[in-house]
Amino acid sequence: MASKASAGSVTRADLADAVHREIGLSRTESAQLVEAVLDRICDALIAGSNVKISSFGSFVLRNKGLRVGRNPKTGVEVPIEPRTVLTFRPSQLLREAINRG
Repeated sequence: MASKASAGSVTRADLADAVHREIGLSRTESAQLVEAVLDRICDALIAGSNVKISSFGSFVLRNKGLRVGRNPKTGVEVPIEPRTVLTFRPSQLLREAINRG
């Protein structure tokens, strides 16, 4: 799968195909498994929980308060509404693997 990742993005279909090859589930079952995992991650984030996947990383929700921004073209100050942002923090193992190449 690394060759596809270097050529572009890894898609749901790529993940399902990897499950099919590695585990031997049917293509339909592999796609359903990938969907179930992604749905569970989404449900947890929507409910306000962070998601930690050991040896991979964490999806962390952060609340950003009301702040003042500036229009870069005009310089006019604009209020930026409070919002929740999603960040990803890779595990140390993933960071090391990426840096190794």
